[in-house]
Amino acid sequence: MILIVDDRPENILPLKKILELHNFKTDSAESGEEALKKILNNSYSVIILDVQMPGMDGFEVAEAIAGFSKAKDTPIIFLSAVNKEKKFITKGYSSGGIDYLTKPVDTDILLLKVKTFCKLFEQQQELKAIQNSLQTEIEIRKQAQEELAVRMQELHFILESLPQIAFTISVNSRIEYVNEHWFQYSLDATAFPETHPDDNVCERWEKHFEEGVEFSSDVRLKQLETQEYRYFLLKIIPVLQNGVIIRWVGTFTDIHQQKIANELLEHKVELRTRELLDKNSELETTNHELQQFAWVVSHDLKEPLRKIQTFNNLVMDKYLNENPEAASYLNRSINSSARMSRLISDLLDYSRLSVKAYFQPTDLRALVEELLQDFDEVIVDKQAKITMDALPVIDTIPSQIRQVFQNLISNALKFSKPDVPPVIKISAEMIKTREADAPADPDGQFCRIIIQDNGIGFDEKFLDRIFVIFQRLNNLNSYEGTGIGLAIAKKIMDKHNGLISAQSIENKGAKFLLILPVNQEGALTQKRIEN
Repeated sequence: MILIVDDRPENILPLKKILELHNFKTDSAESGEEALKKILNNSYSVIILDVQMPGMDGFEVAEAIAGFSKAKDTPIIFLSAVNKEKKFITKGYSSGGIDYLTKPVDTDILLLKVKTFCKLFEQQQELKAIQNSLQTEIEIRKQAQEELAVRMQELHFILESLPQIAFTISVNSRIEYVNEHWFQYSLDATAFPETHPDDNVCERWEKHFEEGVEFSSDVRLKQLETQEYRYFLLKIIPVLQNGVIIRWVGTFTDIHQQKIANELLEHKVELRTRELLDKNSELETTNHELQQFAWVVSHDLKEPLRKIQTFNNLVMDKYLNENPEAASYLNRSINSSARMSRLISDLLDYSRLSVKAYFQPTDLRALVEELLQDFDEVIVDKQAKITMDALPVIDTIPSQIRQVFQNLISNALKFSKPDVPPVIKISAEMIKTREADAPADPDGQFCRIIIQDNGIGFDEKFLDRIFVIFQRLNNLNSYEGTGIGLAIAKKIMDKHNGLISAQSIENKGAKFLLILPVNQEGALTQKRIEN
């Protein structure tokens, strides 16, 4: 904007029109005092100032403007119709003007001067803005450098107080700073300590340096005093500022004692593992021998028992028909030897479960249907009713899982109520987890098989006892058995990575639940995760 100052409006108006025709914005003042007020409140690129004015003349106004920090650099063009002498022109320049024109004014020359002075003023303002910006940036950088120096001092103080060897590396991979511990392993503050020939750390560190990621590695450093290598953990991390790496900070932490202890421990573990493998081999051999021994002993024990039973039966049939008391005693002996024979057979079955066997897909329905044929006589004799739903094909050891069903169905038939035909129901459903009360899930990886009867049942407070070998809840004279059947079932289910549980109320039947994985490989994986 251009300010025109003249005490006569008729002089201001033509100048305003001429300047506005050339796209200049203008303002005007009719006295020196009014001009000073406007200069205080506005910014002007050029001031056209008349010399002869009442009150403050143009020279006094120019001198006053020179005292304003805001407008002291504004170009002033003096106009005068009277004071054309050299002394007045000189006074105009000394008062702060940059040009002095006499009236009548050549408008073309005035326009050229105004354009020139406006352009110079704009350039001057731009230079001032650049200067101010540079000054601000210098101050910011100076402040940042001071803060950086303080932080570096703090960092050096921290690194110096560490028990580890500590150092910093610049972004051009040069060592900037090392603490006092460094000189126990290197005399040169600009070179890394000597490492063991087998510890190729530099190549790996350079790769991490290029990628800008943290580096960590075990390394052996040569101590200057002892010339011995000690184990250290080298860790170098990047220091970021506004997402850009500005330096790296590294430490060597002494782990020599831990490393030696670990190596000693690993050696002991290796020796212990070897001993355990040898012991395991011995145990496998011993176990195999014990199984052979159990088979031989059971065979040798059962043979004299068979003879005792045979001869006792012969004696009873030939010589004791007329002596009821003697026949009763002999009958007890026959029953005892029969129980002894069953006990030997059950113990032999229990010991055989330690023998390694392999899983294979098994059609459980076909297996149970075949098994039920062995109970035909008992089923007919007791008028039992057995129903079976669809059973899935899952991974099992067929001979062992058959024994589980055999023991459970046998118990359901055996522990029936007097004069009440046994009713046995076998059903199955898929579940998601290996839990007895898991909700049904058609896509589950486990199968829950339920064997339910209407027999005498048992009190659930004895639930933990029924799966323990030789534990019985019933009178030996009322129900035959050795107390091994459910223990065998429990051991088989454990071997199948499954579960066996039961629910019952006395005199209201029992419900046995078998939880078996559909796929044994998946079951083993889940078991490792659970453990």
